[in-house]
Parts: sequence; C-alpha cells; structure tokens
Amino acid sequence: MYKRIFLSITLLVLLTLAKAHEFWIQPTKFFYKAAEKLVLSFKVGENFMGEPWNLKKDRIETFQLHQSTNVTNLLDSLKEGKQDNLSYTLKEEGTHMVAMQSTNAFVEMSGEDFNTYLKEDGLDDILEHRKKTNTLTAQAKEFYSRHTKLLVQVGGKRTDVSKKILGFPVEIVPEKNPYTLKIGDPIRFKILFDGKPMFGVRTKVWNRFDNRTTIQNIYTEKDGTFEVHISNPGPWMVSVVRMVPSKDPAAEWQSYWGSLIFGIQK
Repeated sequence: MYKRIFLSITLLVLLTLAKAHEFWIQPTKFFYKAAEKLVLSFKVGENFMGEPWNLKKDRIETFQLHQSTNVTNLLDSLKEGKQDNLSYTLKEEGTHMVAMQSTNAFVEMSGEDFNTYLKEDGLDDILEHRKKTNTLTAQAKEFYSRHTKLLVQVGGKRTDVSKKILGFPVEIVPEKNPYTLKIGDPIRFKILFDGKPMFGVRTKVWNRFDNRTTIQNIYTEKDGTFEVHISNPGPWMVSVVRMVPSKDPAAEWQSYWGSLIFGIQK
C-alpha cells in the first residue's frame, strides 16, 4: 500500500515537473530605496505562481547585476535552496537588471507529452516536422537552458539599463524602461535569437493582480517586436521559447527559454 502511495506521489511530481515550463526570478518587491536589500528567489511552473526552484549552483552559468555604471558578478553570493537565494544591498539609485543563465539540462518524454508541450508553447514548426517525418509517437529527447532577467527600481532615477542587450541565446528587450510606464501605457518588446529579431514567434505576457493571473499570447512582427498595453499594476512577465535541432547527438532538440520580469505600481 505504502509503495503504491509513493509511486502515485512520484508520478504526480513528475507530471507536475513536465508541465513546469516557465522560469523566473521572484523578488520580495520591485521598488526600493537606496541602501535597501534586494531579496529574491527563483520560481518555476505555471500561471505566474509556480513553485520554488531548488537552486544548485552548478545549474547556474552566469548571474549578474547590471547597473548604469557597472556590472557585478553575484554568482558567489547565491545561496542554494528553495527560497531567499540572494540578499544584496542596492546602493545606487536607478533601474537595475538582474540577469541569469542556466547550464544546459536534459529531459526525455513520451511522444504524446512532447506533442502537447509543443502545442501549449506555440512550437508549431517542431510539431509540423514531427508530422512530416511520421515521428509523432516517438519519444523525444531535449536539452534546454533558461535565460531570465529581472528589472527592479531603486529611488526615483530611471536609467536605460533595461534596454541593454546581454547576448543571451534568446533575449527579451523592452524598447523603453518599464519603470517609466503608468497604467494604460503601451510598451513594445523585441525578441532576439542569436542576436537577430525573431518573426512570428508566440510570446506570452503575464500579469498577476488581485489574486488572479491574466495571460496574453502575442506573435511578433517582422522586426521581432510586439506591443502590449499595461492594463494592471503588479508583477509582469514576458516569456518566450525557441527550439532548434540539437548539435549534441544525445538529443534531437535544444530549447532556449527566455523571460523578463518587472513590476508596475498602482
């Protein structure tokens, strides 16, 4: 009996992890005074709520704080575990960007689960390839990496660090500082893959407000941009995924997951 219960719990955990696509940096707040501490954790999962990510330093390739005047390597300041992974004093006023890249990880799933995942995340080209090659029922092997950025605001000075291009494989770049926005304002974002604009890719725009999550699916234009209106205060996230054939023969596919997080005041 206990064995059955354990197996059921294990299966539930695996199914949950299989659906846990989005990944982001979660701060305790988005607006700070100079000399306040930035405390943040990592989240993974759905509905812009997710679950704590059990951070292991060997899963992180780069972790940096970008300010208007300098870049600080924070990798050694990270604490392993499921919460409060960083506590760092923000001394300089302005807009700050925390940027993280993960190492590559491997996942294998059934053909059915992989097809569902492709549909959910708008990876129609990969799904079409599987149809044409008659491999819809075949198991899928995939490498994946995560590339996430968090914007926070310190004091009243707005700086342009939010528009800085870091050279991530997949990257989301706002065309203006989100901390200059008010409710109702439009903002455009550009999606880059290997430094080039991505046309026709499906992005997801998330907002968490009043204990509810809203999500918009928006496709990029020819120049890799799309526009969204800031309809509510609270945390916002833009996310995107790009999948290409894997260069490593141990898997068929390589995916790159990108996200950008910021907050809007009432």
